Amino acid sequence: MGAFTVYDYAVLLIVLAILSVIGLYYRLSGGKQSSTEEYLLGDRNQSELPVALSLVASHMSGISILGVPAEVYFRGAIYSVANIALALVIPVTAHLFLPVFFKVASSSTYEYLELRFGRRLRTLASLTYPVQSILFMAVVLYAPALALEILSGLSTTWSILIVGSVCTFYSTVGGIKAVIMTDVFQFILTNLAVFAIILTAYLDKGGFQNIWIAAKEGGRFNFFNFSLDPTERHTWWSLIVGATFTYLGTYAVHQAQVQRYLTLRDHKTAVRTLYISWPITTAFSLSLVFAGLCIYSRYQGCDPLTSQVISSQDQL
Repeated sequence: MGAFTVYDYAVLLIVLAILSVIGLYYRLSGGKQSSTEEYLLGDRNQSELPVALSLVASHMSGISILGVPAEVYFRGAIYSVANIALALVIPVTAHLFLPVFFKVASSSTYEYLELRFGRRLRTLASLTYPVQSILFMAVVLYAPALALEILSGLSTTWSILIVGSVCTFYSTVGGIKAVIMTDVFQFILTNLAVFAIILTAYLDKGGFQNIWIAAKEGGRFNFFNFSLDPTERHTWWSLIVGATFTYLGTYAVHQAQVQRYLTLRDHKTAVRTLYISWPITTAFSLSLVFAGLCIYSRYQGCDPLTSQVISSQDQL
């Protein structure tokens, strides 16, 4: 099902080229990534807003960008309740976890484990992280690869190889500075894409009121499910409790996030940055939910899955 034109391919190539150029720029500028301090921690002098946007971009991966609208389309907007968990996770991370990592002053979360619990636990945790990362990145790469396959006809394998190679390139040559700035660039692009979906639905349906009516008629405003049944897919309790532990693992102790915190000058700066990222994360998450409602309003009555335009929910 190829739908790409020459202009679409041009945009794709330009985006991949920009990501590569950002990596090369940070490889050839500053200290040219000649020290561990610069390569892993950006000389500990990065600005608050770029790091905040990088935190959001790394938290809201391609899985969220493609998965949340599809989840809302098929199962309703109750997924947005998960954002409530951030009200607990952000303060706990800022005031309980960040002081510890800045006191240790290491680029690795696992060094703290050795200092606190011994080398055996550090080794065990260090071995589990690559396994977790491989499994996670497999899904993260699969999401955009699937979208490319549907739109361009390019096989999933080739899509994964191309996207994965570019990401590996700019991360390897540009260090954490390149990672942060490519995150910012990708965050801007994804926001523009979500805005385009919402604007298209607004124009197509003749206003937000009609989008709202379509979602209401379709039962997509299922916010208030307080059931205690653990077998239900989404309830307030499963979303808030589940998201709290998931987000705590991401924001508080995940190596990728902690490394971003440590690129900042000090603990106070990191706390401010984390609090800056909070409303941005929530706003972006809610925009993905609304994009799902917009897509539902567009395909209400002509579901692409039941009409066999797509073969699985993942392809929406």
